[in-house]
Amino acid sequence: MREISLDRLRTLVIIADLGSFAEAARQLSLAPPTISLHVAELEARVGAPLLTRTRGQVRPTTVGETLLARARRLLADADLALDEVRRQVQGLTGRVRLGASTGAIAHLLPKALEHLREAHPGIDVQVQVLTSQASLARLREGTLDIGLVALPQVASRGVKLTPWRRDPIMAYLPADWQPPARVTPAWLAERALILNDSTTQLSRVTAEWFAAAGLYPEARIELNYNDAIKSLVAAGYGATLLPQEGEAEQLNPRIAQRPLRPGLWRQLGIAYREGQVERATEYVLQALERLRQ
Repeated sequence: MREISLDRLRTLVIIADLGSFAEAARQLSLAPPTISLHVAELEARVGAPLLTRTRGQVRPTTVGETLLARARRLLADADLALDEVRRQVQGLTGRVRLGASTGAIAHLLPKALEHLREAHPGIDVQVQVLTSQASLARLREGTLDIGLVALPQVASRGVKLTPWRRDPIMAYLPADWQPPARVTPAWLAERALILNDSTTQLSRVTAEWFAAAGLYPEARIELNYNDAIKSLVAAGYGATLLPQEGEAEQLNPRIAQRPLRPGLWRQLGIAYREGQVERATEYVLQALERLRQ
């Protein structure tokens, strides 16, 4: 079954508004026979006359009035949809789906989002807590636009990765442990540990740091939620290794933060799909670039 064309409905509305086929043809820049054909096609589609001519004046029939009311709403909705799409293409509005770890969301994203809100207030960033692997998988599926991921990562077809930040990994310990000025693998391996689980890049980097000293400690508990980990550290449950993200943190006085010896770093990258990037996504990438180290 053929659908009713919006162009035909627009012709009907213009004729009704102007009360003339000829005037409608001039306004729409169409030949008079084309205007007549549009009306004939609509009448054939609905199976009833839509317009009557009385003393040179064109008026809608009762059926025509019903269709005209619906047509005006449909045309207004179509115009609104096109306007919204144009605004999104221009970068005035848009939705960007971004995945990141809880640490990046808490300590890095706020500054970028603040700048974005000032420069492009119509862009909505929907943030999801995701591991690096989950972000890359969502990018490949097309259900995510940007991912903040731990590096290195295996190159993935269709996904572009660019280095972004290099943040020091620090030891976070209960303050009453009286830790040394710099924490070594040997000192830390003898303590209770709270670490990220083995699916994360941070876990692999941490394991390599211990392994370089010939040590393979087991964590007392594994978590991927940094704030929860720090709460457990403050309670004396154990020590952890986490990146120092952004500016120096205001820590709970029950937590001591110490650099590592040898030093350890967490590298982050920005991942997004290859090809043409939508304007809204481009603006979010620009805001993130301001935090590049």
